[in-house]
Amino acid sequence: MAENDTSQEKTEEPTATKKQKARDDGQVARSQEMLTAAVVIAVAGFIVVFGANLFKSIAERFSEGFVFGTRAVFDSDLLVARMSHTYLDMFLIIAPVGITGFIVAMLVSGGLGGYSFSLKAIMPKLNKLSPLNGFKRMFGPRALVQLLQAIGKFLLVGGLTYLLIDFYIDDLTYASLMNYKEGLGFSGSIVAFSFLIAASALVLIAMIDAPYQLFEHNKKLKMTKQEVKDEMKDTDGRPEVKQRIREKQREMASMRMFEAIADADVIITNPDHFAVALSYDPTGDMPPKLVAKGADIVAQSIKERAKKEGVPVFASPLLARALFFTTDLNGYVPEPLYEAVAQVIAFIFNINSFNSQGMNLQEPVPQVPSDMRFDQDGRRELIDH
Repeated sequence: MAENDTSQEKTEEPTATKKQKARDDGQVARSQEMLTAAVVIAVAGFIVVFGANLFKSIAERFSEGFVFGTRAVFDSDLLVARMSHTYLDMFLIIAPVGITGFIVAMLVSGGLGGYSFSLKAIMPKLNKLSPLNGFKRMFGPRALVQLLQAIGKFLLVGGLTYLLIDFYIDDLTYASLMNYKEGLGFSGSIVAFSFLIAASALVLIAMIDAPYQLFEHNKKLKMTKQEVKDEMKDTDGRPEVKQRIREKQREMASMRMFEAIADADVIITNPDHFAVALSYDPTGDMPPKLVAKGADIVAQSIKERAKKEGVPVFASPLLARALFFTTDLNGYVPEPLYEAVAQVIAFIFNINSFNSQGMNLQEPVPQVPSDMRFDQDGRRELIDH
């Protein structure tokens, strides 16, 4: 029984399929602390940079809001229109702060686990309505971590805020003696700068929370050994997957084969149904190598590629079929065919020098051993045709 339990422990790292399924369901690593720290610091930074003009504009709109003409006092429609205009101006003044926070939130939200949108994540789940599950969430390890984070944030931000207020208390007292516009701008700058320094403390919480969230997310996705086996069986065992893999392998092999034709020394053809490409290094000790072969349409493609690359073509039906049916791709010519292939390669290597001297070189007739002769269906021919 103990062995059974051990075998069901989630000890295996999540596979790519499991991770993708979790992402499709909207389950990605997220750090709320990192997001909060980034947004708060961005807003505080914006206020520090543009705070002077921001607070000045707010002060002006604030003072204008308390100045009424006689007509506005007795005309309710005019009063409502004026108040609406004031609210709109205040909104336009503050809007850049909100837009900054929104942009930063969008950029940072995908920084840890990437961006993911899933309808499944926003659909209601019945298990969330379970009191038992709610009780587990309230008193589980995650709730404890969140409590410690809240206490840490309170101590860091609260303590730093206290120190900043104590440091600037004289300046804030002096600001109360200024007129309201200058005092609001001066005190606002102090508050904004203090806000930025205090918010920077959230970075420490985020630096702890982000790795923890990655660890928890990975732990949540871990699989048992049986789950890994079942997934591999489901994925690799599906006929369409195997078919696609084979097609991809054939495509890649075909691409490499056609690229190798450029380095071939001769193409031996049937001449219509078979074509094989041979490459030979006269300075080496190895026999000629078959770098490409094909039948019917593939054979025609090999000949077309050979023409494009300037590789000579030699017609020898018996030799072409013998090489096609006895030699694997990237394999070496078998020993019984050494003499026949040597005649062809010698002819190809010497043909250019003979033509340059105005002499015609007679084409050889390669002799293929009787036990290496095949018909077009790959059956051995014991009688010479």
